[in-house]
Formats: sequence, C-alpha cells, structure tokens
Amino acid sequence: MEHVSQEVRGKTLSRVERNAVVQAVSVVAMRCRIERTTARLRTRVSIRRQRELLQHVTATPDCVSMSESIIQLCAAMSSGVIPRATPRWWMRKRTGGTWEDLRKMDDASDEYYKEKLRMSPRVFMEIVEALSPLPQRRVTFYRVPLQPDHTIAYALYRWASGETYESSTSSFEIGRASGLIAVEDVTRALLTVYSDKIIWPTGMRCTLVLRAFEAKGFPNCYGCIDCTHVYVHKQANAPSENYFDRKHRFSVAAQVVVDLDLRITDVFVGYPGSCHDIRVLQLSSLWARAEEGDLFRGAPVVLPFGVRTHGYILGDNRYPPLEWIVVPYGGTDQIPDEERFDNKQKVVRGVVERAFGRLKGMWRLFLCTHKMNMDTHPQQLQAVCILHNILLDAGIEFDENLLWEVDANGVRWRVDLGLDRPPHPIAENFNRPRALALHEVLAERMKHASTARGSAVLVEVVLGSSSNRGVLCYVAVAGVCRALGCCVRSLRVVITR
Repeated sequence: MEHVSQEVRGKTLSRVERNAVVQAVSVVAMRCRIERTTARLRTRVSIRRQRELLQHVTATPDCVSMSESIIQLCAAMSSGVIPRATPRWWMRKRTGGTWEDLRKMDDASDEYYKEKLRMSPRVFMEIVEALSPLPQRRVTFYRVPLQPDHTIAYALYRWASGETYESSTSSFEIGRASGLIAVEDVTRALLTVYSDKIIWPTGMRCTLVLRAFEAKGFPNCYGCIDCTHVYVHKQANAPSENYFDRKHRFSVAAQVVVDLDLRITDVFVGYPGSCHDIRVLQLSSLWARAEEGDLFRGAPVVLPFGVRTHGYILGDNRYPPLEWIVVPYGGTDQIPDEERFDNKQKVVRGVVERAFGRLKGMWRLFLCTHKMNMDTHPQQLQAVCILHNILLDAGIEFDENLLWEVDANGVRWRVDLGLDRPPHPIAENFNRPRALALHEVLAERMKHASTARGSAVLVEVVLGSSSNRGVLCYVAVAGVCRALGCCVRSLRVVITR
C-alpha cells in the first residue's frame, strides 16, 4: 500500500506545482483581458495588477520559466506575429465598389479610368510607382492598411468627381477618416515627388516658349498670367467677410502663369477671394523674383526705337502696366492701332482661360462650391496643377463636355470658371516709363507686321543671259522687301541676248 501511494503521489502535482499552474492560467486570462483594451492607460493599469498578482507565486525556476513562456506566447499572438485563424468579428470586410471596378483590366478599362480618374491606366500606374514609397501605412492588429494604389486612386477620384467625403468614400468602401488621411498623404507625396513639374521655363523649354510667343507677335514673352476663384463654403474659423468676393460668393483666389501649351509654370493660391489681383500678385513669390531680377535671366531683346526687354508676361486690365507685365489699352474710344493690339493680346491671353477650363473641368472638386480645410486647400490645388501638367505631357485629351452642365429643366449651360473681368483699367499710378515704352513698341511692331502682310510688290528683273540667276535674284529682292516692310507677290524675269 505504501508503494502504491508513493507511485500515485509521484504522478500527481505537488501543491507548489498546482499553485504555479493556477497562477499561469491566471496570467493567461489576465493577459487576454489586457489585449482587449485599446487605451494605453488601462493597459498599464492591468499590467501593474498582473505584477501584483504574481508577487505571491513561489519563486521556483520551473514556475517562472513556465509563466514567462506563456506570457511571451500571448504577446506574440497579440502583436500579430502569430496570425489569428479568423478576423475579429466586429470588423467588416471591404468589398471594393468603384475600386474593384478599376482593378478589373478589360477592354473598357481605358475609358473607365479616364471617366473616374481622368487618365489612362498606364499613366495611373506610373504615378503609383512614383508615389508608392511615401503613402505607406504600418500593419496593425485590427486590419490590413490600404495599399498605395488604393489611396492614390481614391484621392484622384475625389478631385475628379467633386463628391463629398461621405459619398466618395462609400464608393471606395473606406471610412471618412481614411479618406481624409488618403487625400492628405497623396497631396504631400505629389508635391514631394513631382516638385519639378511646375517650374519657370529654362533651357530648351524656355526657347520653345519664347519662339511660340514670338510667332504670335510678342517677342521675349514668357507666359500669360490670370487669377481664378475657387468657391468654398463659409469658413467657420475665419472672418467670413475676407472670403466674400465681388460675385457675392465665398472663394479663394488662385494665380497661375501658363504658356501657349497650357502648361502651368507658376501657381500661387491661398488668399481670400476679397483680395484684388494686384494684392495677390504683390504677395506672391513671382513679384519678389521679378522685382529682384531673378525671374527673367535670358539675354535681353532689343526692339525698335532702342527699347530693351529682358522678358515679360501678358495680363489683363486687373494688373498694373509694369516692365514685365504687358496689359491691353482698354477703354471704348480706341484708335485702330490700339484696337488691333488689344484684340491680338486678348487672343493670345485666352490660353489662360483654356487652361482654367481644362484644370477645373477635369478636377471638378475645384469647379463647384465645396467644404475645404484652408490649411490643406492650397496644397491640394498645387497638387492638381501638377497632375494637369502630367496629363499634358502624357497627351491625355480633354473632353469639352466637362465644361457644360444640364439643369433639371434640361437647359444646357457653361460652368463658371471663376474668372472676374474688370470693366475698366486700374488706376494709372502704377505706370512706369519703361513699361509704357514697351507697350507702345509692341503695338507699333504689330502695326508694321500687319502692314507687311497686307502689301505686295511686283518685281521685274532683266538679265543679260539665260542662267540660274533668277532664283538668286528673287531671294535677294525678297529679303530687301521684307526689310522694307513689304513682300514679293510675283517675280518676272526677262532674258535678253
């Protein structure tokens, strides 16, 4: 009997071992409770209670090693090193929606991408590849984070559709907070990676821009400047009268400079809509660079009557006539030379309105009145201007139907681009002698160019023998006529023996 009792006693746990097992189970239960809480303060309090619970455990090596191993196992499960068999029951699985349709690559994917994201799949993948290292999110215990292509697609869709966060996020099956973070991350990434997409023309690009404007009658011209208004809701955290513009709407002013290819070379946005265009210009970096002589660094061009210009841009009557801003004459009673100059300058400056139409037509969030955080609004508009230049480089065509809308009565009307045309020129206290001289020289040059195109002469050349001198004579006479302001209409060669 004593032998049997000793054998049974040898197969059972001692009191110390049983206490150790009980305490280990208690540790596991306590650890599970800790992992279910999300607040750090509660977690720390639970850990402190756990340590107090373990103080009375018998300090045996086996018990300590067993408890530590169980704790490490629970910690590994909670941190995600050991994946769970099933996800948490309160987390809803994403179904995709518009994003799932974008991921399907079929025959209609190109048109669908252009409708939803305003670009082709190839351009979208190039942007995703360039921006992927930046909008990364760490893996958490609750859900796999959104992938970079998902967040980039949502930001593009939000800007292109102009929908609210509530509507656009439901199309992508993400939360509103996730949509806000995605737009901010993509905006920051675009400004970082594609910072060279909006730069003042230099090098070969500058040569092409200058040649294009010279062909239009404006030598050494670098672009056209204008302002547009982006309409927003009434700001709750800012004086409302500051954002109340002359059209009696709340808006933010945006100043851009574009070339004849509709490329944006400078953008400045963020000031309230009540600011005059001159004030916005004076507050921009464009004004500081031009006044310091850092904007136009090319060789000066000598125009007729000895007028020199290092470069200039074209503006409307809302801007002052400066050495580097050429504005129209304005007014109603104009002489033919002034009317000719104003019409030519208006036609060339129409490139700004076309650029605004393409910019706001593609990214309709900035076309309609919307709620906007003023801390991130300027950065988002700059990011959209970067996308504008990217799509121009990629050759993406613009659908003019995006600039037209149909109301409930079936009436088709053109959308408002936020352009404010002044009825009269501004005060003359900005006039400078060099600015007026440049203005008059360009008008005079345009007058002679028009006269040269309208005049022709009949040239008769008498040669003493039959030879190829007729062609050479024609070239020489045509050059002289162009210098005199006329052109050769015909050349008659008389050969005598």
